[in-house]
Amino acid sequence: MEWFGDPDAWLSRLVIQRGLALIYLLAFLAALREFRPLAGERGITPAPLLLRRIRFRDAPGLFHLGYTDRRLTAVAGTGAALSAAVALGLADVVPLWTSMLLWTVLWALYLSIVNIGQTWYAFGWESLLLEAGFVAVFLGNATIAPPVPTLYLLIWLVFRIELGAGLIKWRGDRCWRRLTCLYYHHETQPMPGPLSWWFHHLPRPLHRVEAAANHVAQLLVPFALFAPQPVGSWAAAVVIVTQLWLIASGNFAWLNWLTLLLAVAAVDGALAARHLPLPAPPGGQGEAPVWFVALTGAATALIAVLSYWPVRNLLSPGQAMNRSFNSLHLVNTYGAFGTVTRQRYEVVLEGTTDREPAEGGTWRAYEFHGKPGAVDRRPRQFAPFHLRLDWLMWFAALTPGYAAPWLPRLIDRLLAGDAATLRLLRVNPFPDAPPTYIRARLYRYRFTTPAERRATRAWWHRTDLGDHLPPRASTH
Repeated sequence: MEWFGDPDAWLSRLVIQRGLALIYLLAFLAALREFRPLAGERGITPAPLLLRRIRFRDAPGLFHLGYTDRRLTAVAGTGAALSAAVALGLADVVPLWTSMLLWTVLWALYLSIVNIGQTWYAFGWESLLLEAGFVAVFLGNATIAPPVPTLYLLIWLVFRIELGAGLIKWRGDRCWRRLTCLYYHHETQPMPGPLSWWFHHLPRPLHRVEAAANHVAQLLVPFALFAPQPVGSWAAAVVIVTQLWLIASGNFAWLNWLTLLLAVAAVDGALAARHLPLPAPPGGQGEAPVWFVALTGAATALIAVLSYWPVRNLLSPGQAMNRSFNSLHLVNTYGAFGTVTRQRYEVVLEGTTDREPAEGGTWRAYEFHGKPGAVDRRPRQFAPFHLRLDWLMWFAALTPGYAAPWLPRLIDRLLAGDAATLRLLRVNPFPDAPPTYIRARLYRYRFTTPAERRATRAWWHRTDLGDHLPPRASTH
């Protein structure tokens, strides 16, 4: 079955699989760090309560056998260990069926976490990791040539990521059509990075060039991914460069990193070998066994059928973004920033030890790792690691009702001095004893101008807009 495999694609497979395993590793490590305080037995939105209300078919996973924090730790720890081993090459030194089993286990373990993660895991890149992880099961290992159908499934995934993101922008906020959205986006994006201040202060004509280039990269270039070589490789290069630009300008967890990895599937391996100082390809790339060909064909047919829903969504004027159409998170729809906010608002949690809360009292702020807080603290780079609480605090500032189910509970955990919750924060201003009151204060933030930056050394300027939530007292 020589038609089935492409020996020249060995490097593409190597890059995709090792990179995907590293992203899995980060995802499992994030679950070990965050899941228990956010959704564990005593979490802000406890997973056991969710499991009492949902059926297995609606959210399949291992935790329908019973959730405990210890089992979550076992699942995430096993996933982290396996993904680290795969990243180091384990899947290439075992038989083909074992390699497929390793990738299947990684996918099933992470699916089990996502499906009980509730709002903390309701991000498009969670579904993207699961969809890419499922396709990776059928990429094979070093014992066979990379299967062509699976490579095209990965290209189809990149196509939907890019075109979905492009269409949601073009159909959404008119500033995208006017090429003015990037006058605001670098400042108002959920979690700016260390270079975002400089991106924001680029000349406005360059912002318009950025927006126009984005439209080309997301609305036109994706079609060229399917073109004969070398056009497909050049299209992949455009996708990769675009994703690197996005990585430099902000923090979007592993969305951009995974997209550029998947785009490598469209790169011509022989072309890369001629222009890059690469080692010789691994020997022993034999023909794929019949059973593997059959399974890959079945997976391809399944994805073709499930593609009906995202394609219909892409063609719809009411296009939804970042939506899964099935509980296995297979063949999803993607897209982001159909609307760009013009002003940045931040919810800052402030506590006091005063016996009565007063406007002029002594209030001290809790500081988060990623979201803006202290105006003199430069934004940090955290992607591809995902800080879920920090992200949701951005949504809380935009839509107060969005945070109603969990923000008061977060404040209660801080008032109780809950150690697991406090470990999610960068600074606890009350290390000796919890405060008597905590309030959620709303501020408008903007980047300082270059002149303000030189005078104050601050990265942000902020204006106090009053209470987002009034002072809440400890019940302990």
